[in-house]
Amino acid sequence: MEIILKKNVDKLGYANEIVNVKPGYGRNFLIPQGYATLATASAKKAHAEIMRQKSHKESKNLAEAQELAAKIADLTITIATKAGENGKIFGSVNTVQLADALRALGHDIDRKSLKIKDEPIREIGTYEVEANIYKGVKQAFKFEVVSE
Repeated sequence: MEIILKKNVDKLGYANEIVNVKPGYGRNFLIPQGYATLATASAKKAHAEIMRQKSHKESKNLAEAQELAAKIADLTITIATKAGENGKIFGSVNTVQLADALRALGHDIDRKSLKIKDEPIREIGTYEVEANIYKGVKQAFKFEVVSE
């Protein structure tokens, strides 16, 4: 029995895959639980069209992500914060402040996709951060913490 998976199923396959299963497993578990649909001729045709559109959209998103990665590659962001006389800052610099600084420059990157290499940042200096922009597109750039 051929089915089209709607969700990832352990030891069977990933979402949007067409797989063969035993009829009882498909009819009694996968289809009623909403994990799959029956792979009829019309369902296969609709699935092929959806996958074609999805691949087109993903290639467009990948191109945009690579373009953004190229823009931020040479970028150095400056974050001003209150600091003591010995170079220690009050509090720490985190990804929220980095995301706000990037947004101010016109690059909309989610704070959850930013990873500071030497976290936590509690001193003035230059540090490196890695942005996970899209599947397989990561870009590292530098940011500088200065005293106000």
